[in-house]
Amino acid sequence: MNVPRTDELATRLAELRDQIRHHNRRYHELDSPEIPDIEYDELVRELQELEAEYPELATPDSPTRQVGGGPSATFAPVEHRIPMMSLDNAFDRDELLAWSQRINRALELDVGAGDSLGYMCELKIDGIALSMRYEQGVLLEAATRGNGRVGEDITANIRTVSVIPHQLEGAPPVLEVRGEVYLPVARFDALNESQEAAGLPRYANPRNTAAGSLRQKDPRITASRGLAFWAYQLGEVVDGPELSHQSEALDWLGSLGFPVNPERRVVQTIDEVIAFIDHWQEHRHDLAYEIDGAVVKVDALSLQRSLGSTARAPRWALAYKLPPEERSTRLLDIMVSVGRTGKATPFAVLQPVFVAGSTVQMATLHNADQVRLKDVRPGDTVIVRKAGDVIPEVLGPVLSERPEGLAPWTFPSDCPVCAQPLVRPEGEAHTFCVNPVCPARQQAQIEYFASRGAMDIEGMGESRIALFIELGLIADAGDLYFIDWDVIAGLEGFGQTSIENLQAALEASKSRPLASLLVGLGIRHLGPSGANALAAAFGHLDRILDASVEDMAAVDGVGSTIAASVCSYLQTETARRLIDKFRRAGVNLVGPEVSSFPQVLAGKAVVVTGALEGFSRDAAGDAIKARGGKSPGSVSKKTFAVVVGSEPGGSKVSKAEELGVPMIDEAGFVSLLETGELSR
Repeated sequence: MNVPRTDELATRLAELRDQIRHHNRRYHELDSPEIPDIEYDELVRELQELEAEYPELATPDSPTRQVGGGPSATFAPVEHRIPMMSLDNAFDRDELLAWSQRINRALELDVGAGDSLGYMCELKIDGIALSMRYEQGVLLEAATRGNGRVGEDITANIRTVSVIPHQLEGAPPVLEVRGEVYLPVARFDALNESQEAAGLPRYANPRNTAAGSLRQKDPRITASRGLAFWAYQLGEVVDGPELSHQSEALDWLGSLGFPVNPERRVVQTIDEVIAFIDHWQEHRHDLAYEIDGAVVKVDALSLQRSLGSTARAPRWALAYKLPPEERSTRLLDIMVSVGRTGKATPFAVLQPVFVAGSTVQMATLHNADQVRLKDVRPGDTVIVRKAGDVIPEVLGPVLSERPEGLAPWTFPSDCPVCAQPLVRPEGEAHTFCVNPVCPARQQAQIEYFASRGAMDIEGMGESRIALFIELGLIADAGDLYFIDWDVIAGLEGFGQTSIENLQAALEASKSRPLASLLVGLGIRHLGPSGANALAAAFGHLDRILDASVEDMAAVDGVGSTIAASVCSYLQTETARRLIDKFRRAGVNLVGPEVSSFPQVLAGKAVVVTGALEGFSRDAAGDAIKARGGKSPGSVSKKTFAVVVGSEPGGSKVSKAEELGVPMIDEAGFVSLLETGELSR
């Protein structure tokens, strides 16, 4: 057995402490972290384990005994009357169960004998901890957590966050409210669209963007960012009501006008805690904001006081971290792909890294400007982000790990596939291959045509399309209907059954709606909504071919940009030749018949969330549209009603509650389809 020498251990401990302090400053003070949270957590865990195993080498100033980072010099310091502590973390069920067992022992509970302990389960919002002090009901002071004892005075900026009340009715003489400031995902996406349009670098993630927004010297900039807030804890309270549970405290905060997250639950067993965590691990991206875990607290405040705290964290609460969505890895190369419209997109080739439940080997870099602004170079260590089903993205380099002599990457001047010059239109962020017979464009176009969102040709995937192009069997989507099956029958891997399945899939695609065919053409700017509108308005592809830009633009849901793009494409020889093949193959060119249903929902938007017994999600949307209504995917102040089925999306329900939009069950939905009115 090899036992590490004391001097080697001391050196490693010193290295870990220095690294953690460095990253604390980058995260808490500069809002510019260099490494993902999970890698920071791994450093902290290693230090904790070494200090526990070799307590003689522990130091009083170790970051494991401190909270956060020091306050910055930009804002005045604020001393917290009650320290703002951190939370201990759990990364798997075993650690969660071990925490639960420690609490049971400390409280002398015997779960096997029927003793139960109420747990308050809350979402762990990925934002910035905030303390707000009200005196006589007036917002007097707002501060960041800082190092737990001293934070930064950001009162002027917090006053610009619209959901935070400035005055309270019925508040005690002194009330300190703690919570999390965050940036909604929709606002984050909109900010990044603005950044790209202005030729500026994209923001890395909502948490860092929220932190930077809070620390602006000019409150008007903070006001423009669209920050939001959830209250989750009481701090100092003078002459307040007698509260016995955390759940009761949250209800009281809500009654005073504070936003309190609705996705919270009191449960009695650790199995129910695990079920709560499992649910939100699966549904984390159904929310309108980002979470990175769940927080579990002992609900009874008297038991919280009995359990007490360590130097940095309460014993009665635990943060359960969900699998990380950011990791660092090596950037092996930067390559360029060419899509169906000719858009040339740079992408990163990565040393494989496991993130957000899957192994990532490639990630988007968006466009030439973003590569330049991020200044990522082959050979760099980079941070990769993957959130749910979103395409993995390279956020930026870890500059402290950049090898010397790495040259900046430059965008190629010629298409990497057909070697024709790449063109960047004036005023656009993207570069294009304008060669209409570029093999990469042809393949991407055919793949898009066969995809589920277009003609849905099962079995016609990327590898088969590439093979058929290579053999000269197809050159465009129209050729799919004229494949020489005798040639296919002689290929390895194509038995009689697979050929018959492919033939059946192609035959079935001929009867797809006209809107699917329009989508499959891959016309720039034309998506499913515009395609449906054109198909319904004109009723036949031939009438769309004969329509002017003005005729198309007059269709509700189309507009001048889509109309100009569709008209321009349909006038090309390529489009006419392709449509002729579809016509000869017997592909459906006829649009939907005018609905026979009374248009009782004309002009009304109805959102459906959750599962309905009598309708699939698509069928519910079709039923609304058939009666003249709209079936958008999100709730707004223009929404007429929200249909709530089983296991609804929490963000839609909470948004409806916030805006006062009526919510109805399936029976109410059936009545709405018949009458156009909400049943009383």
